[in-house]
Amino acid sequence: MQTAQASTRPAIGLTLDAEPAGGWSAHPWYALRQNYAAAVAAAGGMPLLLPHLPALAADMLDAIAGLVVTGGAFDIDPALYGASGRHPSVTLKEGRTAAEAALLEGARARDLPVLAICGGEQLLAALAGGRLLQHIPDEVPGACAHQGGPPGAPAHPVTLVPGTRLAAIAGAARMQVCSSHHQAVADPGPRLVVNARAPDGVIEGIEDPAARFCIGVQWHPEYGADPADARLFEALISACR
Repeated sequence: MQTAQASTRPAIGLTLDAEPAGGWSAHPWYALRQNYAAAVAAAGGMPLLLPHLPALAADMLDAIAGLVVTGGAFDIDPALYGASGRHPSVTLKEGRTAAEAALLEGARARDLPVLAICGGEQLLAALAGGRLLQHIPDEVPGACAHQGGPPGAPAHPVTLVPGTRLAAIAGAARMQVCSSHHQAVADPGPRLVVNARAPDGVIEGIEDPAARFCIGVQWHPEYGADPADARLFEALISACR
């Protein structure tokens, strides 16, 4: 009788989006674009999808070698980073944020490799004592187009900060990125450093230089708009081995 061989692919947990009943299902449902899982698999990982069960976060983390916090069309609660008010454009998914916060804080405590994408990067900064711009058009005069472009198409370039891990992974000084967001990191907090900026100065990437691997990017590398996007996923998988 044949026995199954252990996979050489490290298990990578991917957080899910969630929607209320209606549309695709008459019951509440989870969702994730296929290209997130495809990018992890192409880089050599085994994608595993993580539901919103904060009480089971530790058990989920026991089962994975790395974590990807995905993006979505919602915002981080300003109360999480101590803001006194909420911009009218802010929309919340409190259950999702609670689940992702439990996973992200647990992964950081274990020094599991983390890639935080779009809203995931914003949550990473908020949990690390940073703060966010609640609505770029109101807070950054002359801001470039950070949202509204064709899905998957490069929105604008970013300049990478020399000496950062992201710059070393990219092997370049600039990238063209697929970016769609109305919020951004304003201050990454005391533990994180900025590794990328848009032409208008908006922070587009952060990282923890003391961690085994902890990088947040405001753009969506799962679309592969720049050759360095695939290298970012490959670096995550390499850190998990």
